[in-house]
Amino acid sequence: MPRLTATFWVQAYLRRLDIANIPAFVVFKGDATAGAVLVKSNSLNGNASLFHRTYDGDGQRVWSLLEAGLEPEMDKVVTRQRAFDPDLWVIEVEDPSGRTLLDEEGLFG
Repeated sequence: MPRLTATFWVQAYLRRLDIANIPAFVVFKGDATAGAVLVKSNSLNGNASLFHRTYDGDGQRVWSLLEAGLEPEMDKVVTRQRAFDPDLWVIEVEDPSGRTLLDEEGLFG
């Protein structure tokens, strides 16, 4: 099954967030073609959650919670993930209610 390039997916995701008036930005730019994507949801209250794409029991790509906690601790997790995978994209979404839109159709790429 063909997949979107990482760059294309990130651009489309940022556009969807922009349309919904949810601030987001690329913290780290990964491999343009096949880089994995990590989404950091910053609730602007000192807490954050990290999401990554994985596969469910049926082999379908889904977004799942990688880790959640205090924002400085989540930044350390991001640093460890990037040390392991330098091609990793990191997108930070800033929304007090925690909206990421990752549960919307078409964002599994």
